[in-house]
Amino acid sequence: MNLHEVTIFTDKVDSVADFYQRLLDAKPSHPEDRLAIFKVGDANILIHARYDPAPGWLPCENHVCFAVSDLDRAVAQLEHRGVTVEIPPREYEWGRSAYLRDPDSHLLELHQCTQ
Repeated sequence: MNLHEVTIFTDKVDSVADFYQRLLDAKPSHPEDRLAIFKVGDANILIHARYDPAPGWLPCENHVCFAVSDLDRAVAQLEHRGVTVEIPPREYEWGRSAYLRDPDSHLLELHQCTQ
């Protein structure tokens, strides 16, 4: 499991992206109106506009994403170790992911990446 992405939701995409551009001394690799992505080593910082999730949508929460090569296997191993997966593996427009929470309710994503 490797760090893949840190996602920050905000109502101020432009100013937050400007902050990270100055902090990292790098322009976003993927700038859009409601999104900016910064490459940091092998991981990304994703600045995303906050939204009101519709029923069945993912929660609009800051989260850390870990890359795994086999999502189903990683989820099965975690569940075997007593970790509860809140949103089981499924396809999204960005690929295949599953979601869980740590004991302090921080949202975590597991994302299947081809290594």
